[in-house]
Amino acid sequence: METGATQNGNDTRSVNGVSSLIFLGTGCSSALPNAQCVILPADPPCEVCSQSLSLPPEQNPNYRCNTSLLIDYIDEKGASKYILIDVGKTFREQVLRWFTHHKIPRVDSIILTHEHADAVLGLDDIRAVQPYSSTNEIDPTPIYLTQYAMESITEKFPYLVKKKLKEGQEVRRVAQLDWRIIESDCEKPFMSSGLEFVPLPVMHGEDYVCLGFLFGKKSKIAYISDVSRFPATTEHEWFSQHPLLLAPES
Repeated sequence: METGATQNGNDTRSVNGVSSLIFLGTGCSSALPNAQCVILPADPPCEVCSQSLSLPPEQNPNYRCNTSLLIDYIDEKGASKYILIDVGKTFREQVLRWFTHHKIPRVDSIILTHEHADAVLGLDDIRAVQPYSSTNEIDPTPIYLTQYAMESITEKFPYLVKKKLKEGQEVRRVAQLDWRIIESDCEKPFMSSGLEFVPLPVMHGEDYVCLGFLFGKKSKIAYISDVSRFPATTEHEWFSQHPLLLAPES
């Protein structure tokens, strides 16, 4: 269920100063229901996609947005820091469904696993969770990604990569982002909104590296969204140092 441990949309946010996770999406790249499956149903119709339209989303385990995680991290001062992992094609719907349900007021920082459509095509909608300014006079949201992803996003969203305005050029309201490059290396962690993240490079297919992340202070959580195989460097060098974390069976 996309809201976490329950199947009825119950609040999974922090209670009594405890950090928590909200699964904004657990679906495939095309999300569920599959549009083609709905407009051109098979005979008999697909059981999953048919069921996904029969109940309200908050009660429906088969109505799923693109894979994305929101971390409600309680810092040393007891304040919530909202860290978003991936901003896919369905981000706007995730905001309308789950930010409103859990009363999430903003996003403090963003981390990207890779630059495929189901992880980045909602970046334009980040402005919806930023303070309003018609002249873009707001603090940009830190966004952590690899150099490879940065190069791809620069082509996809040139207007989101800060450039100096030419004389007389109109100021347009767009998401304000502070791009920060990270490395695909288990031994090179980084900080996002006060929480340390360790990159976990994994194979997404046999010719493409995607990142998972290890985080948490009292309890460690490994979050990996797109993986077909663990390379030896991740499985042996990292998981061998943390025996309580189980690598997947081959």
